[in-house]
Amino acid sequence: MKQLSEMSHEELWTLFPIVIQGYNPEWAKRYLAEKALIERTIDSDKIFRVSHIGSTAVPGLDAKPTIDILLEIYRQTKDEEVIDKMKKANYIYTEQKENPAPHMMFLKGYTTEGFKGQAFHVHVRYPGDWDEFYFRDYLVNHPHIAQEYGVLKLKLKETYEFNRDGYTEAKTDFIRNIMKRARLELVQKYQPKDL
Repeated sequence: MKQLSEMSHEELWTLFPIVIQGYNPEWAKRYLAEKALIERTIDSDKIFRVSHIGSTAVPGLDAKPTIDILLEIYRQTKDEEVIDKMKKANYIYTEQKENPAPHMMFLKGYTTEGFKGQAFHVHVRYPGDWDEFYFRDYLVNHPHIAQEYGVLKLKLKETYEFNRDGYTEAKTDFIRNIMKRARLELVQKYQPKDL
């Protein structure tokens, strides 16, 4: 049987299709438990901030049942140390050259048989004023916009169930529009200070 790292995008998309579920209040609890694990796994002097991002962080929003976590580490932190420690916490490391430095992400809940247990994506970056914070907060502050986003995702799931790139691309215009509004409303709310 092929390992996940040996599979094509199409094979992975078939194994891990787009699934949209109604909001689950357990997601917030699972995030907090995983945050605690990450903070125990990586030395606290290496971590700037750990945050729940993505649709599972927005109460009432239909979402893919994957908990997205943004782990911001200090620039002096060695990549190899983070990779080694996260692997020991049962995460799969994936290099993300197209993402902001340090270009890494970690996955949990993915197996060669499909999803197993709670799926997590840990996005690793250096401290910054990241769009994900603003998007999340704008949706929390504007439930009617969150509802529109949920309807869009359900519609797109019908078309792109086995095409993650297509699903993501089809949401781009909506997300960009919301980001413009969010940045105006929440001006530099997450700008790191004293780094």
